[in-house]
Amino acid sequence: MSTDALKRLNKYISDTGLCSRREADKLIEQNRVTINDKLPELGTKVGPGDVVKVDGKAVRAVAKDKSDRVYIVYNKPIGITCTTERHVRGNIVDAIGHKQRIFPVGRLDKPSEGLIILTSDGDIVNKILRAENAHDKEYEVTVNQPISERFLKKMAGGVPILGTVTKPCVVTPCGKFKFRIILTQGLNRQIRRMCEFLGYEVTKLKRTRIMHLELDNLKPGKWRNLTSKELDRLNNAVRHSSKTAK
Repeated sequence: MSTDALKRLNKYISDTGLCSRREADKLIEQNRVTINDKLPELGTKVGPGDVVKVDGKAVRAVAKDKSDRVYIVYNKPIGITCTTERHVRGNIVDAIGHKQRIFPVGRLDKPSEGLIILTSDGDIVNKILRAENAHDKEYEVTVNQPISERFLKKMAGGVPILGTVTKPCVVTPCGKFKFRIILTQGLNRQIRRMCEFLGYEVTKLKRTRIMHLELDNLKPGKWRNLTSKELDRLNNAVRHSSKTAK
């Protein structure tokens, strides 16, 4: 058998959408995974024809064309938490109620709203999330006081937060208290922290776009599947992206 046809067990399990690689390692260590009804070791590789089971139930390998994967865009309302932990009240998984196991690509904090991608394709998640891949995200932001030229210039040029300086970005005013910002980073509560550093408080934050995917007329709390054209563009956009940090 060609070694190219083999895949590490933890990756095989994560690619099915069941869990992350780290969680898969835990399942293996807990003897909850079998290959051809035998207990494997960490680092074991899976080949075509091997039957992998978790807790006695077979898990299917991802289709080569990923036709069995789920890709949706969701207009997250304020108050929904971007976690797959089902015990958390208002978690995004229960809010959507999809029949397949899906997880969010990145997050929007609880007071924020707007577009978020969810998928069962673990392979694509890190490619989108890595800042060095420069996948842009656009937001509409409302603040508590009139926007000044100094504020716009500082926001666009870079603001010191979380022990670093934010990357230069595009900032456009669209009202006395409102502006649009396009980021290629995903620091924790980045826009809110940037505004706070400059003496402003965010009163409303809405993500309207991730790369070529837009909210359009999708209402809060609603979701839709990506079209085949959108999915093709997404796969092409991340085709050469690193899945791990450089």
